[in-house]
Amino acid sequence: MVIHMPLERFDFEIADPRPIAAEAPYTFFLPSGEQLGAIKQADLVKLMFEYSHQTEKWAAERMWVKVSEAEDDRLRGILENVPDEPTSPLSLGDVIEFRRHHVLAIEWENPEKAPPPADYREYWDRCLVDDCVLEGGVPVEFIYREDPDMTQAGDTYPDSGWRIRGRQGASTDAEMEARKLSYVALGAVLNQDDSWLSWIDAPVGTALMRDFDTGSYVAQD
Repeated sequence: MVIHMPLERFDFEIADPRPIAAEAPYTFFLPSGEQLGAIKQADLVKLMFEYSHQTEKWAAERMWVKVSEAEDDRLRGILENVPDEPTSPLSLGDVIEFRRHHVLAIEWENPEKAPPPADYREYWDRCLVDDCVLEGGVPVEFIYREDPDMTQAGDTYPDSGWRIRGRQGASTDAEMEARKLSYVALGAVLNQDDSWLSWIDAPVGTALMRDFDTGSYVAQD
């Protein structure tokens, strides 16, 4: 459910982030149900505001709201940010009504009393992958891990050494060589195809070919 709140001639919606999290489980993380249920007055929560009109800079913005009322699933709070989108109908101090499932992140008024954070692993180290895999149309077929050599000074996350190729199918060797590659987070690949997740901690030198009949990966020399 989306709460629709028209203001003057411009509209916005508070987005439900759950479908995004379902499509990108390795890169888009939400608070646990226990955390959402513990939100109360004075906590800060981040929401995603989507604009339905033609914008100048951003079609959506993530902004913080300070909770002023919490009653069952319904919450109310005060907008703590100045929108960066010039055409936004929102202003600092606006009253925002929303539900617990709209919350993207939480900054607790009393962290020592807050439920523990959700236990999950993040996959931000980088890898080199065929673009056709990232676009979701081609499954992973061949993976190998070499000595990381793509990390640059100032990079937030290092090169994992993983190199990931999509299924060759009827493509010729020349067409395989011509495929475009991207240097992205491991999680971005896993969002499209996580069939190789159990191998992700395998050492440098690992090379595996997927057997599509069995669904397993077979070691290669």
